[in-house]
Amino acid sequence: MSANDVTQIMVGKHPSGIVGLKAVLEAVAKEFKGRSDDEIKEELLNRLSKRNYVSSNTREVYGQAFLREYKKFVGEPFENPDECGLNIKVLGPGCPQCDKLEQDLMTMMAELNIVAELEHVRDPLEIANYGVMGTPGLIIKGVVKAVGSVPPKNRLKQWLLEAAAS
Repeated sequence: MSANDVTQIMVGKHPSGIVGLKAVLEAVAKEFKGRSDDEIKEELLNRLSKRNYVSSNTREVYGQAFLREYKKFVGEPFENPDECGLNIKVLGPGCPQCDKLEQDLMTMMAELNIVAELEHVRDPLEIANYGVMGTPGLIIKGVVKAVGSVPPKNRLKQWLLEAAAS
C-alpha cells in the first residue's frame, strides 16, 4: 500500500482522508459477502482504525461513512443523508491559475444550469488534508479530478455533467 492510497470521503458533514480504504473494501467485500450491515460496519471500523484515527465518540459516524463507501463499492443501494447535492472544491492559495479554475467552473455551471456548492479552499493546511501536492486542485464529489493545472473547459464540462448525472 502506497502513501498515496488516501481516499477522500464525507464523514458526517466533513471531508476526511482515509488511508487504505480501497484495499480494505476489496478484502471485506470478499470475506464478508452476505453478512449483515452491522457486521460489515464493525469489520470496516476495526480494519480502518489501524491506520486512521477514529475516536470513540466519532466511531458511529465513521462507521456509517465506511458502510456507505462499502455499499457504493459493491454496488448496493445506500442512503446518504449528509450529501447536500453536488459539491465542488477548488484547492489553491488564490493565485491566478486557481482563480481562473474557479471562474471557469462558475461559467460552466451557469451554462449547463448545474447547481452545486462551489468552495475555494485557500488554507495550505486544509489543502494538504486532501492529499493534493500541487495547485490548483479540483475535487468533484470527493474525487480529485485535477492537480497542478487548469483543465480544458471541455474536460470540466464532461466532469460536471457526469457528476450531476450520478
